Amino acid sequence: MSLLRISVFVPLLLGLGLMLGATGGAAAQDARAIMERMDANARAQNDSSFSVMQLSTCRFGISGGKVKCVSRPTIKVIESASFNTGPGKRDSKSIVFILEPAAERGIGMLSYIYDSPDKDNETWLYLSALGKVKRVVASSSDADSEPVSLFGSEFTTEDQETGKLDDYTYRLLDTVTYGGRKAHVIERVPTPARARKTRYAKTLLWVDARRYIMLKAQMYDGRGKEIRRVITGKVQKINGLWVPRSITIMNLVTNRLSNMSLKELYFGVKIDPELMTRRSLTDKAFRERQLAALRAQAR
Repeated sequence: MSLLRISVFVPLLLGLGLMLGATGGAAAQDARAIMERMDANARAQNDSSFSVMQLSTCRFGISGGKVKCVSRPTIKVIESASFNTGPGKRDSKSIVFILEPAAERGIGMLSYIYDSPDKDNETWLYLSALGKVKRVVASSSDADSEPVSLFGSEFTTEDQETGKLDDYTYRLLDTVTYGGRKAHVIERVPTPARARKTRYAKTLLWVDARRYIMLKAQMYDGRGKEIRRVITGKVQKINGLWVPRSITIMNLVTNRLSNMSLKELYFGVKIDPELMTRRSLTDKAFRERQLAALRAQAR
């Protein structure tokens, strides 16, 4: 699955009271090593994988100290397939389709994620009602623009990015206990070149010290205001890999949240590279044959 990549869908995104932790060259080196371990884990989760997820979105409020939906959630069921490619298999290709609700079935998104900071990621969105494929930006081009939402949720194309570790500098702030687990708190700051493409001026990440997965992330804008938060949960070992079965992203500006709940995940699936093309977005018969072959392997 991708944290966000999330990577999972993907190295996601990824306190202020914790900012008095360790500093200096050694801490920076340790922080980079931790991020490399987490990135490697995310890549492993995305290679030759097929998953079914439930994506729910709502407005939220705080009641009794707990975050709760204050509006009826919109719920979508989606299928996703991905594999690693490129030099050292550090790039990836993934495709996602809506299964439910029936009125939105066939809406899809195709993404090519590149590890090199010199190569921009590529994403295409297909809206079945319009019968058109639209290429979308993977991240913000300026402070006032917004990356494209994943099917109307709070997850965006920017939040899907993985790799590109050289686009940021890292600092180990502290090692704490979070949710009963030892966790490293890492500050991630974009380089000047990356800063022109992202709305996040800084991200704080809580990384499980043993399993090397993200437990929590807090994202800040250029004024130092926390604007988004990610929380993972229900971590389970699947095929030798630690995988969060639940990822929640909270938009603290609009008070909307989205939860990605992993229902099924299969590794070692044989995926036809032709599935990862724009033809799969527009050719329904071709797409259904490809997906049927993946579903058959998952039985």
